[in-house]
Amino acid sequence: MGRVTARGRQATPPPWRAAMEPGPGTGPGMGSGTGSGTGPGIGPGAEPQRWPAASCVLTGASRGFGRSLARLLAPRLGRGSLLVLLARSEAPLAQLATELRGSAAAGLRVECVAAELSTQQGLRKAVEALRELLPSAPPGPLLVVNNAGSLGDISKSFLDLTDPAEINTYFAFNVTSALCLTTAALQAFGKRPGSSRMVVNISSLCALKPFKNWALYCSGKAARDMMFQVLALEEPDVRVLNYAPGPLDTDMQLLARTKTGDPEMRRHFQSLQESGQLIDCSVSAQKLLKLLEEDAFSSGAHVDFYDV
Repeated sequence: MGRVTARGRQATPPPWRAAMEPGPGTGPGMGSGTGSGTGPGIGPGAEPQRWPAASCVLTGASRGFGRSLARLLAPRLGRGSLLVLLARSEAPLAQLATELRGSAAAGLRVECVAAELSTQQGLRKAVEALRELLPSAPPGPLLVVNNAGSLGDISKSFLDLTDPAEINTYFAFNVTSALCLTTAALQAFGKRPGSSRMVVNISSLCALKPFKNWALYCSGKAARDMMFQVLALEEPDVRVLNYAPGPLDTDMQLLARTKTGDPEMRRHFQSLQESGQLIDCSVSAQKLLKLLEEDAFSSGAHVDFYDV
């Protein structure tokens, strides 16, 4: 399967690389959310380098890749940092927040926003929370990670997608909410002297390549990639990355190999699982953080897990 990348060299390192502090020592174990939980994580002898005080917004944080990323981010964030976690499910989100508050460095503020982003009411709640939290956030860098997403009904072929309400709900969650939350975060945080802003879109190979029965997912991912490329073009002071994390060992992959309507596609996803090719969420999240800390990608680029 083909992959596309675009890289360029930044002359000025980002604040979290230029001002890194020594790590706090051993961090918490980093499992893979709903994945296998066998990733290397951060254990005894590993010391994550500390970023300066920063503000981070992470959607889809309650499970899978988002949960693994949150667990890796927390030990890196310096004293006074703000970590805003958004997800649909309130209980696992609160549980994660409690875990992070207990394991991360002193002074990390963790805020939870439970909201159904496919609805206007839920999206309005999330936007209002960002508008309330970010203006008073620390003066360091801002990182926004758009991770929330769904497959849609992959039992249906293109010609089965006839319900406008189903289609509109899918794009409201997977495209509209990412656009509105990113806009709200950038506006609420504002332009601050010496504070960089970075936006990450969790993308997919499906943004570049069509898959049978995945019309909604492929088109949603492609739309998000292009949407964030436009952001990179319009706002050159905002660093933008479309990161494809690879075939992750999550509940979404389980759905892919059991619910995809096309038999050939189901066999393909089953073979990934049987041959051990699925990637632990924590391993892919580590690669994303490596990309952010090195900051060598062209803004707006689509970078795949296998290219890092």
